Amino acid sequence: MNLEQITKQVCDLSRDAGLFIQEEAAKFTARDIQIKGRNNFVTYVDKESERHLVSELSKIIPGSGFITEEDTVEQSQREFTWIIDPLDGTTNYIHHLPIYSISIALMHKQRIIAGVVYEINNDECFYGWEGGGAFLNEKAIKVSETNKLDQAFLATGFPYYDYSHLDNYLALFKESLEKARGVRRMGSAAVDLAYVACGRFDGFFEYGLNPWDIAAGAFIIKQAGGQVVNFKNDTDFLFKKEIVSTNGHIHHEFMTLVRNCFG
Repeated sequence: MNLEQITKQVCDLSRDAGLFIQEEAAKFTARDIQIKGRNNFVTYVDKESERHLVSELSKIIPGSGFITEEDTVEQSQREFTWIIDPLDGTTNYIHHLPIYSISIALMHKQRIIAGVVYEINNDECFYGWEGGGAFLNEKAIKVSETNKLDQAFLATGFPYYDYSHLDNYLALFKESLEKARGVRRMGSAAVDLAYVACGRFDGFFEYGLNPWDIAAGAFIIKQAGGQVVNFKNDTDFLFKKEIVSTNGHIHHEFMTLVRNCFG
């Protein structure tokens, strides 16, 4: 299996889907919004993007399984499984806020072996494959060299349905504001992770996330030299609904904050 070739095919596919998403943005109205849950929205654009991605990815690896956000295909894990978010940042999209992306990861058994995050508005495709490094539009990328938390630029996301750990999260948010150089909330976890991979952010943390939000971006960070864990500092994070990613240099210092706030 040529992972480099497969990854580049997925990049091309993501750009095709991104073109559809952008074309539909001009036609989109409030009537096209469906509500899945509190502050959790979906549109026909998400669903059509997912159907297209599933159809084309099935051709790249016939017989593969799928874990997808919008359930347009039967959810199944097989030897090779695609993990797909067809439009990460839907809330941004429906408000015409230009930060949203497509996220696609390939999992072999229980190990991610390739990932693509395509930020549509800036035409930036972040990608990597196992053992091949990480790239942004064909240029190699690495995590930042920042080695002190007080010099770090962080990203986070706000929970939109699970408020069970909100007090702990707000405590960590407060600590991050006080001890880091700055904290931003972009609205697409996949983009946040990609930005850690290329050094724009030094770290990212959030809870309440699903595998399709983080699988590709987390993999790209590791290929770019960074670290990704859950709030217990364990590398088993994909299905745990919590994530901390850093450039590695500030990891110990930031995880001290996480432990202090989450126990």
